Amino acid sequence: KLLAPNEGDSQILTDMVTVGSITSTVEGSGTANAKQSESITINTAGTVVDVYVNEGDVVEAGTPLFSIDSPAAQDLVNKARTEVEVREKELNNLYEAADNLTVTAEFAGKLMGIENEYEVGQEIGSDVTIAQLVDDHVMRLEQYYSYAYENDIYVGQKVTVSIPAVMESREGRVVEVNKVSRISDEGSKLFQAVIELDNPGVLTKDMLASAVISSNGQEIYPYEQGKLEYNRTVDVKTKVSGEIQWVDMMNFLDVSAGQSLMRISGDDNQTAIFNAEEALRTAKESLTEAEENLANLNAVAPIAGTVIGLAISPGQEITEKMAVINISDTSVIEVTAKVDERNIAYIKQGMYVDIDQWGTQFSGTVDKVNLSPEMNNGVATYTATILVDNPEGQMYTGASVTYSLVASQSDNCLVLPIQCVKYIPDAETGETLSVVFLQTDQRPDNAVDVDGSTVGVPAEGFYAVPVETGISDKNNVEIISGLNEGDVVFTQMLRSNSYG
Repeated sequence: KLLAPNEGDSQILTDMVTVGSITSTVEGSGTANAKQSESITINTAGTVVDVYVNEGDVVEAGTPLFSIDSPAAQDLVNKARTEVEVREKELNNLYEAADNLTVTAEFAGKLMGIENEYEVGQEIGSDVTIAQLVDDHVMRLEQYYSYAYENDIYVGQKVTVSIPAVMESREGRVVEVNKVSRISDEGSKLFQAVIELDNPGVLTKDMLASAVISSNGQEIYPYEQGKLEYNRTVDVKTKVSGEIQWVDMMNFLDVSAGQSLMRISGDDNQTAIFNAEEALRTAKESLTEAEENLANLNAVAPIAGTVIGLAISPGQEITEKMAVINISDTSVIEVTAKVDERNIAYIKQGMYVDIDQWGTQFSGTVDKVNLSPEMNNGVATYTATILVDNPEGQMYTGASVTYSLVASQSDNCLVLPIQCVKYIPDAETGETLSVVFLQTDQRPDNAVDVDGSTVGVPAEGFYAVPVETGISDKNNVEIISGLNEGDVVFTQMLRSNSYG
């Protein structure tokens, strides 16, 4: 440093621009934790049967840890499985219903039994019978014959069916022979034959008819007349609730198989499906937790590591949701470092970091940088994750550490003490400038007009020169442009106190 001649009680301190090296570092604090750690919690009460490890033991993945007796754990699994089954059945029914928003005819036939006039916009519930569908293309007739003819009547045999109401006889066929034992009023033993005949369109249910069978040159008559029945009859039902969007039904309407009869809005069904899916997801999560809890009664180490938390002993009664053991892999330590907003731009993945824990030095590497800040009193703080190899276990988890890393470095650069750079408003524009006050006999071409008295610069012999600065450390700053090596600049005015 150059000391200017004394002027009364003051002296001017100056410094010279030199060529050197400068390193910018970022420092801070953080917390050390195991990179991988697993704890086991028992969610049901029970009794500890045995414990196979001790606090501080190093275990491999799969090492047996303990045995606990808990009947409640199996009960929990059984209840959870039942709940899943119920929820799955409920959801499957809703899925099936969603496929049936359009009510269709199951087979070709005739609609009957429609008692309501359904209209568009009307609300309708699920499982509502809206019509009957009958297969009237084929009619059935049950007849009873004497057992004396049981060997003369067989399936596939042709018969003649007489129908008095239409004054016709039509050909039919035997489709079933049932060796029942009906006793007539006269004491005869009878068996049943079921007859089918095609319907030309004039036959209907409950018409009286009788079937005469020719066999071995003789006519076999039934014990009595029977009533015609439709081949099939089913109830047409809705499978979802909602608003009717359109409808095409009337009594005695002939329909084909698959013909659409009614369309229902599926909004209510979709809501029910969403709720059922959520209920099933929750039930499956509960089952998984219950099964894991049951497995944990005879637990093995989930990872290789050190037993650092053991809360049970043989014969101990444990309570619900009790954490019984913790295993941590401390071969790699994860340091969560706090970085302020001024330095976060310097932290990059892969950078080497010096770590200090209670005077013991370690070396780590930046693994990741979280650019989502935490705000506290208007100041942004970021977190960086640093990984430290710890094969000997010398670094302790849960403890604080300090870190330091080289943010940037410049060699063979122009260097000045950091206090030589002044920040002063431009006299014309008011813009804040980074300047140094160069000591020279003549005004430099790049000098600017600023009020140097605000920082105690002498009025004579010093001129404000704008500079571009680079990196800095605690004492010095890099000068990128504006000065040359050997230039002398103002540092500060040193004043002494006089006492009377």
